[in-house]
Amino acid sequence: MSTIVMRAAELMQALPQSEQQFAYEFIKKLVLAWDPDFTKVTDDEKNRISEAEKSGFVDDEDIDWNSIGV
Repeated sequence: MSTIVMRAAELMQALPQSEQQFAYEFIKKLVLAWDPDFTKVTDDEKNRISEAEKSGFVDDEDIDWNSIGV
Protein backbone atom coordinates (compact mmCIF):
# COMPACT_ATOMS: atom_id res chain seq x y z
CA MET A 1 0.00 0.00 0.00
CA SER A 2 1.41 3.38 -0.93
CA THR A 3 2.17 6.06 1.64
CA ILE A 4 -0.56 8.35 0.33
CA VAL A 5 -3.19 5.61 0.58
CA MET A 6 -2.16 4.92 4.17
CA ARG A 7 -2.30 8.64 4.96
CA ALA A 8 -5.77 8.89 3.43
CA ALA A 9 -6.93 5.92 5.52
CA GLU A 10 -5.52 7.56 8.66
CA LEU A 11 -7.40 10.77 7.83
CA MET A 12 -10.62 8.86 7.24
CA GLN A 13 -10.20 7.11 10.57
CA ALA A 14 -10.34 10.50 12.31
CA LEU A 15 -13.83 11.13 10.91
CA PRO A 16 -17.09 10.11 12.58
CA GLN A 17 -18.54 6.83 11.25
CA SER A 18 -21.17 8.56 9.10
CA GLU A 19 -18.52 10.75 7.47
CA GLN A 20 -16.28 7.72 6.91
CA GLN A 21 -19.09 6.13 4.94
CA PHE A 22 -19.52 9.32 2.90
CA ALA A 23 -15.76 9.44 2.17
CA TYR A 24 -15.78 5.78 1.17
CA GLU A 25 -18.68 6.26 -1.23
CA PHE A 26 -16.96 9.34 -2.71
CA ILE A 27 -13.71 7.42 -3.27
CA LYS A 28 -15.65 4.53 -4.79
CA LYS A 29 -17.31 6.93 -7.25
CA LEU A 30 -13.92 8.38 -8.18
CA VAL A 31 -12.51 4.91 -8.90
CA LEU A 32 -15.55 3.87 -10.93
CA ALA A 33 -15.39 7.11 -12.95
CA TRP A 34 -11.70 6.48 -13.64
CA ASP A 35 -12.13 2.80 -14.52
CA PRO A 36 -15.79 1.72 -14.70
CA ASP A 37 -15.05 -1.85 -15.82
CA PHE A 38 -11.89 -2.41 -13.75
CA THR A 39 -9.65 -2.98 -16.77
CA LYS A 40 -7.00 -0.32 -16.15
CA VAL A 41 -3.86 -1.20 -14.26
CA THR A 42 -1.77 0.98 -12.00
CA ASP A 43 1.92 1.57 -12.67
CA ASP A 44 2.74 -0.96 -9.94
CA GLU A 45 0.44 -3.56 -11.49
CA LYS A 46 1.91 -2.87 -14.94
CA ASN A 47 5.41 -3.49 -13.57
CA ARG A 48 4.32 -6.70 -11.83
CA ILE A 49 2.68 -7.97 -15.03
CA SER A 50 5.81 -7.16 -17.02
CA GLU A 51 8.03 -8.96 -14.51
CA ALA A 52 5.75 -12.00 -14.54
CA GLU A 53 5.85 -12.14 -18.34
CA LYS A 54 9.66 -11.94 -18.34
CA SER A 55 10.05 -14.63 -15.69
CA GLY A 56 8.78 -17.59 -17.70
CA PHE A 57 5.13 -16.66 -17.51
CA VAL A 58 2.96 -19.13 -19.42
CA ASP A 59 -0.23 -17.95 -21.09
CA ASP A 60 -3.21 -20.04 -19.96
CA GLU A 61 -4.11 -20.61 -23.62
CA ASP A 62 -0.84 -22.53 -24.01
CA ILE A 63 -1.80 -25.06 -21.31
CA ASP A 64 -3.62 -28.27 -22.14
CA TRP A 65 -5.93 -28.18 -19.12
CA ASN A 66 -7.45 -31.56 -19.99
CA SER A 67 -4.16 -33.41 -19.56
CA ILE A 68 -3.18 -31.98 -16.16
CA GLY A 69 -2.86 -34.72 -13.58
CA VAL A 70 -3.15 -37.49 -16.19
